[in-house]
Amino acid sequence: MRARYENSGLVLLKKRKSERHLTSARLSIMATSQVQTVNTSADKIKLFASVALVLLSLVAYYVLAKQGPVFQWLGLVTGLVLAVVVFLMSESGKMLTAFGQDSIREMKKVVWPARREAIQMTLYVFVFVVMMAVFLWLTDKMLEWLFYDLILGWKK
Repeated sequence: MRARYENSGLVLLKKRKSERHLTSARLSIMATSQVQTVNTSADKIKLFASVALVLLSLVAYYVLAKQGPVFQWLGLVTGLVLAVVVFLMSESGKMLTAFGQDSIREMKKVVWPARREAIQMTLYVFVFVVMMAVFLWLTDKMLEWLFYDLILGWKK
C-alpha cells in the first residue's frame, strides 16, 4: 500500500517538474523572440506610395472645388481608399492586419461579467467615490477651520 502512494507521489513530482520545464521553455521562447522589421525596397515603395496617395487625395479635394462637393468628396475618398489598399499590401499593413485579428481572437477569450455583476460592481464604485468625496470634503473643512480660524485667527 505504501509503495503505491510513494509511486503516485513520484509520478506527481515528475509531472510537476515537466510542467515547470515546459513553462520555463515557453517563457524563454517568449523572452528571446525579437521584433523583426522588413526593410525591403518594395515595401518602402509601397509605404511611400500610400503616403503619396493620401497627399494626392488631399490635393484632389482642393483642386476639384470648382467641380462641386460631390467630385471633391469622390476624389478624396477614392484616394484614401487606394492609400489604405496599398498600405495593407505592404509588410507593415499585413502585420497590422495580423495584430487586429489576434486582438479580436483574444477579446473572444475574455470572460465578461454578467449584467448583475457589472451593475453591482458599478454601484460599489459609485458608493466608494461618494464616500471618498465626503471624506475629502470633511478633511478640507477641518483643515480650513484648524489653520484659518484657530491658528491664524482669520475669521470669515
